[in-house]
Amino acid sequence: MKIAVMSDIHGFSLALERVLDDIGREPDIDRIIAAGDLCEGGPDPRGALRLLTEHRIELIRGNTDRDLVDRVRTSKGATWVSEQLGDEGLEHLAALPFDLRVAPPGGRDRVDDLLVVHANPFDEDQQLHPSASDEEIRDLLGDTRAAVVAFGHIHIAYQRVIENIQLIDVSAVGNPKDEDLRSKWGLCRWNEDARSWTTELRYVPYPLEETLAQMEASGMPNWSRAAAKLQRASYAEP
Repeated sequence: MKIAVMSDIHGFSLALERVLDDIGREPDIDRIIAAGDLCEGGPDPRGALRLLTEHRIELIRGNTDRDLVDRVRTSKGATWVSEQLGDEGLEHLAALPFDLRVAPPGGRDRVDDLLVVHANPFDEDQQLHPSASDEEIRDLLGDTRAAVVAFGHIHIAYQRVIENIQLIDVSAVGNPKDEDLRSKWGLCRWNEDARSWTTELRYVPYPLEETLAQMEASGMPNWSRAAAKLQRASYAEP
């Protein structure tokens, strides 16, 4: 069994196309899951959601998806995204589940599952940050039962094992923040004979020039500021 996990598309449809193409070159993918934050932030929220739907990607909600539905984001950018999505797009986001579990063939109930969440197994906000201590991570995992937890949210690719749970942060398709502008996704393979998962991060070249042109033409508010942040691929401010 092979499961592809991506996250944080944030309305960057051209980067999403590249990632989908890359996943398509991997043989025998059984399921593709996108771990939330699908639309807000980039130049093509409607197109990104359409691509995900057309490719029958399994979706969960992220914090920005939740906030768009709840209408708690009042910035010009969030208002523009809501207008682009319309009622139908927002209803689609409202119907998304919090998480998805993949129970592998021959695996033990829950213990051997792949659990896909946006930020952590209990909410869409608190970070499983790579710099956090083992104790801090354990507190956020709580009583989670799974062999692998795959997630995004912080846009920083890393892997780590905490008390027999493999963590894989698949970073972001749309706007990575780990000082590497390449889009990322995660490949999770189940070996039924060994009854274990292996996980791998994949890196995809970013369509930067095309995306910058799309941002300029999109009508999104403050596109030039968003373009500068995209190119920094970091949380650091200039």
